[in-house]
Amino acid sequence: MKIITIIGARPQFIKAAALSREISNHNNIEEIIVHTGQHFDANMSEIFFEQMEIPSPQYNLNINGLGHGAMTGQMLEKIEEVLIKEKPDWVLIYGDTNSTIAGALAAKKLHIKVAHVEAGLRSFNMKMPEEVNRILTDRISDILFCPTETAIDNLQKEGYDNIDCKIVKSGDIMQDAAIFYSKKEQNPNIEIPKEFILATIHRAENTDDINRLGAILGALNEIGEKTPVILPLHPRTAKIIQDSDFVIKNLTIIDPVGYLEMVYMLKRCKLVMTDSGGLQKEAFFFTKPCLTMRDETEWVELIENNFNILVGANKEIIINTNNNYKFNTNFNVDLYGNGSAAKSIVNSLINYN
Repeated sequence: MKIITIIGARPQFIKAAALSREISNHNNIEEIIVHTGQHFDANMSEIFFEQMEIPSPQYNLNINGLGHGAMTGQMLEKIEEVLIKEKPDWVLIYGDTNSTIAGALAAKKLHIKVAHVEAGLRSFNMKMPEEVNRILTDRISDILFCPTETAIDNLQKEGYDNIDCKIVKSGDIMQDAAIFYSKKEQNPNIEIPKEFILATIHRAENTDDINRLGAILGALNEIGEKTPVILPLHPRTAKIIQDSDFVIKNLTIIDPVGYLEMVYMLKRCKLVMTDSGGLQKEAFFFTKPCLTMRDETEWVELIENNFNILVGANKEIIINTNNNYKFNTNFNVDLYGNGSAAKSIVNSLINYN
């Protein structure tokens, strides 16, 4: 069996690393990795491949820095060329990026089977490009690997029981990665306070809206007066902040870090504040409460179990929640498969009929 894996963004590197280790245990499976370059940064990309021990991609498409249409179109063209040359049995795609939908479309038009890892997630916000990508990808996939029961419920409500595809509750591949890489953590070479909050801001709905970004930064500034806040910041977001003349105080801003450095900080922080989808789960994996600066989340089970709370981009709500909210501290609950997702996915691919 030949599998082509499409990756292009940080969370996809992590998921692909976890699944590639399981694939390597099967001598009858050949995996070819295609890196689209979607979220390309030469240093960060190299760090992730090195840290995650991911096999070097056989193809690097170097497609980045473009609008959604141009980026997706170029990926579709280049991935199609690879598929025609390699003739795989499966195309394996992750999540909800432009790389995801481009890989699915290229494969489907060539009648190659599509496996979607992290299927069935919904924010119910069609203004999010990720929501459009995941809905379209699910609809043309042959096998849908759902991380949670909620994801399966979403598909069933959309009529997927009447669509020719296979739905599998696989568990979450990110938890496989968290368990494995927890033992390989790396100090980010900064001074880590005894008690601190780990924060990230990157989602376009926050960074491209000056009012939302200003409210979030204002809340972090005020929270940082009492509890140190460490904020790894992508250069794009840093430039927006600089160009907008926002005042930064009481925050320790650092460059983006690799996954192993992030694991180090996750294991030691008091609280996570983020607009990231993946980091919400990683907070749970490392038994930390999470305050999510978004208006909705795909990971509703974290909200329902009181490990996570949505605060949007309202300064007062963010501050008040940080000061007063009582999170669930009993993390001994199986929401994501407890590290068995990779085995489930590979077994389902092998036994697919």
